[in-house]
Amino acid sequence: MGIASAGESAPTVSCPKVTVGVNIPAQQQAEVRRDLELLDTQIAEADKRLRDSVGQGGPDFAQNAVLGPLRDKRFATINRIETAIGRNAAKPDLDAEGLSACALSDGTEAAPVAKPTDAPTTAAAAEPAPTESAAAPAGTPVSVNGQLSVCGVQLCNQAGEAIQLRGMSSHGLQFFPNCVNADSLAALRNDWKADFIRLSMYVQEGGLETDPVGFTAKVNGLVDEATRLGLYVLVDFHILTPGDPNVNLGLAKTFFADVSARHAANNNVIYEVANEPNGVSWDGIKTYAEQVIPVIRKNSPDSVVLVGTRGFSSLGLSEGSDETEVVNDPVDAENVMYTFHFYAASHGADRRAVVARAAKSLPLFVSEFGTQTFTGDGTNDFASTTAWLDLLKGNKISYGMWSFSDGRETNSAFHQGTCAGGNFTGNGVLTEAGRYLRSRILTGVGNPNG
Repeated sequence: MGIASAGESAPTVSCPKVTVGVNIPAQQQAEVRRDLELLDTQIAEADKRLRDSVGQGGPDFAQNAVLGPLRDKRFATINRIETAIGRNAAKPDLDAEGLSACALSDGTEAAPVAKPTDAPTTAAAAEPAPTESAAAPAGTPVSVNGQLSVCGVQLCNQAGEAIQLRGMSSHGLQFFPNCVNADSLAALRNDWKADFIRLSMYVQEGGLETDPVGFTAKVNGLVDEATRLGLYVLVDFHILTPGDPNVNLGLAKTFFADVSARHAANNNVIYEVANEPNGVSWDGIKTYAEQVIPVIRKNSPDSVVLVGTRGFSSLGLSEGSDETEVVNDPVDAENVMYTFHFYAASHGADRRAVVARAAKSLPLFVSEFGTQTFTGDGTNDFASTTAWLDLLKGNKISYGMWSFSDGRETNSAFHQGTCAGGNFTGNGVLTEAGRYLRSRILTGVGNPNG
């Protein structure tokens, strides 16, 4: 049954109540309360979507445009609640798969949520062998620049010229499953004139380890879509908690073997092997990278690989070190760059000075940054952001902003509900942060107002 026709009242959403029947550690009570409130907000947004869509679409409209996206959001939110509690207590099973599916007042239910695998031991599903990648559309970033490489401390195009790529990072693909798709990527290329999308494949927190087959297939499909559009794509193995990438070494090898084999013929894929290592020495990070990179190189010998640096990709600054530990003991591999992340309201002139110094010795890539605090929320600091992006432009350091999503946080590029609607173009769908970066990429001057 589809949405009510014009003149009829719209159905409403009915969802199972989520009850946390365990003691919530004091440290996580505020976070869990926010996520429980978010579940109510998601229902309210779905109801509004139903009201605004009366008379639209065919028989599957409600399922595809409302119930399906709502189910995915609820599943991710309930998983976040479980993960938050599990940081300081036994991780509960709140039955995310059972409580995610909602129904309409007319009885239409969302398609069931697939139950995650019990352990990350499943090999990725067999996919067609890679074929020669089709030529990128004329005028697109990949058509213009071709196969990238690292030359000295710069990222260079196929002609050996130093370039700067500018783009966006997704949020966790499990948290915002509808925000990166053919339409949003087309908007990123055509409306923003951006060069790349970063696919943040969280390993924990309801991500890859829960369903290696499904999430690997999702990444591969999005790489295919970016390739069709002539965009570069960063495949980000998004480790955060635990911060030692060696904990996920086996899963990383399997994931990168599968993805690099599937896209062996591509010239547009960049591999980011560890998002934000933390609580681990540079030697531990380097050891991990030198085991994972050969797996990628077996299938993709010429690809650029990004390696996270110590202290949440801060070149060690967040843990009392600096870039010298990397300069003095670099990863033993070719075509490697090192990541630096910043959040403009938290990180200022002192860190910019270190990056300016490090850029003389290391090939750097800012695969993630935000215009607000490192929490991803709070007030945007566009003056600091501009100083950062001017520094990166002057040193031709590529960057991607976090995040290409429609969450409630300040760092989301889209207004809440955008990803369910399907229109990703123009300033009207963008937050202040989104408008700022779109303007910066288009004009060279960031403007959050237009």
